Amino acid sequence: MLWPDLLRRRVKIHFAHRTFQWSSEARGKAGVHCVIIGFALHDATDKRLFDYETLQAEPHEIKAKNINPYLVDATDALLSNRRTSICEAPTIVFGSMPNDGGHLLLSEDEKNSLLKEEPSAKKWIRPFLMGEEFINSIPRYCLWLLHCPPDTLRKMPSVLSCVEKVRQHRLSSTRGATRDLANKPSLFGEIRQPDVPYLAIPRVSSERRRYIPIGFLPSKCIAGDKLEIIPDASHYHFGILSSSMHMAWVRSVCGRLKSDYSYSINIVYNNFPWPQNLTDKQRQTIEDATQAVLDARALYTDSSLADLYDPLTMPPELVKAHHKLDATVDAAYSKKKFSGDSDRVAFLFELYQQLTSPLTAQAGKIG
Repeated sequence: MLWPDLLRRRVKIHFAHRTFQWSSEARGKAGVHCVIIGFALHDATDKRLFDYETLQAEPHEIKAKNINPYLVDATDALLSNRRTSICEAPTIVFGSMPNDGGHLLLSEDEKNSLLKEEPSAKKWIRPFLMGEEFINSIPRYCLWLLHCPPDTLRKMPSVLSCVEKVRQHRLSSTRGATRDLANKPSLFGEIRQPDVPYLAIPRVSSERRRYIPIGFLPSKCIAGDKLEIIPDASHYHFGILSSSMHMAWVRSVCGRLKSDYSYSINIVYNNFPWPQNLTDKQRQTIEDATQAVLDARALYTDSSLADLYDPLTMPPELVKAHHKLDATVDAAYSKKKFSGDSDRVAFLFELYQQLTSPLTAQAGKIG
């Protein structure tokens, strides 16, 4: 709401401090994260950005040609809240929302106890993952009663008791839409589970990681609404979304919870400029590099994604594979070498402007 008006007034940013953690001498101080922006109604030739390698570190000064509202050295642009991608990218959606008061969800101990009482419930119990479980390999399960025949459900009194608790939870809600869901107490409140393998992206993940941990999951794994999912995603899509190019975009435009990444479908994903005019050879090279990343992960079957992508414990084989993937993705965008993330972001904003300009909009989407 603020920046469109400021840009219309021809406001120019002269200097800015990117996100840092505010501290004070006070007791019980809040964990506050800040930016500082200095702007005026006239331009300046000497623009300065201050970047913090860690939230408590001293700032590193960067000379900038232009500082845009995302506090990067790039053209002025404001990303729209989009329902579809600006490119021919696969559709991404939220996982399914239980809205069940926790009565359809099971820990490993709860699953085992239920199966002792109700062995026939095994067919209707599925692995269930929110973002935390996905990243940290925490076992969790759910009662997935979609297509469960009524006579079968009635023969499982322990399961039926869980369903009744869901019904009561929904009836007690102040929201009319939730009370309406009490008519379907055996089902999740919102069901978006694909019947094909899919790519999962956690909605929130730590800013300490160089890459957001993403991964392929089988259709039998139920994705909760703290995961975003791309059905039918290919190795190519995995490769682009796991690259330094995409992560540079994420760090610049995504929202934050404290300082953690909050990955948005409508802002981050749907505005992301994918490579243009890609050749079959370039696509294959990216897919091969992606497979190398997956192979490096597979060497450590007992390690969670949190283990694999912690900067202190990331295996050398995985680091090497990601560097190779980064190079192949960079080459798919441009023949020039990118000097770093600032260079990548500037390039992506220029590409975004090209893809969303009126002339491009009239010509249709560029894939």
